[in-house]
Amino acid sequence: MTLDLDPTVVAWLALTAAVVAGLALLLAAVALVRLRRMRRHYGVLQGDDDTESFVRAVSRKTAEVERLRADVERARGQVESMRVDLADAIRHVAVVRYDAFNDMGGRMSFSAALLDDAGDGLVVSSINGRTETRTYAKGVKAGVSDAVLSPEEEQVIGYAQHGPSSN
Repeated sequence: MTLDLDPTVVAWLALTAAVVAGLALLLAAVALVRLRRMRRHYGVLQGDDDTESFVRAVSRKTAEVERLRADVERARGQVESMRVDLADAIRHVAVVRYDAFNDMGGRMSFSAALLDDAGDGLVVSSINGRTETRTYAKGVKAGVSDAVLSPEEEQVIGYAQHGPSSN
C-alpha cells in the first residue's frame, strides 16, 4: 500500500516537526542550564571537601542557639534568686542629724534607719548631751517599731523607706 501525500502537506509536516524539534532542543538546553545551576547550589549546600555543608552549619548554629537559650534561662533563674536574696538585704539607709537638747548646738545627735525592702531592720539613735552620749537601738518590722519612737526616728524610717521628699 502506497501513500500518495501531497507535497505541500509533507512540507508542512516537516516544518512542524522541525519547529517541535527546535522547541524540544531549546527546552532541553534550558533544562540543562537549570540542572547545572541546581547542582552548583546543591554543591554549596553539601559543601566542598574543605568547607562545612550548609545543613551542618545550620544544625550547629541551631544547637548553639539552644545552648544560649538554656544559658539565658539559667541566668534568669539566678537573677530571680538574687532578687529574692537582695530583698532581705539592708539596702534602705537614712540618717537624720538633730539637736536633742535646746542648749546644745551642732546637730551632734542622730538617728539612722537600716531597713530591707519589706521595711524590716532597726533604728539606731545616739543622743548627745553635754556630759554623756546615749545610744539606742530599736527593731523595726514593716516600718513600725514595738518601742516608742521619737519624731526623728519616725522621720528617718520614712526617709529610708520613701526618700526625704515624702516627709
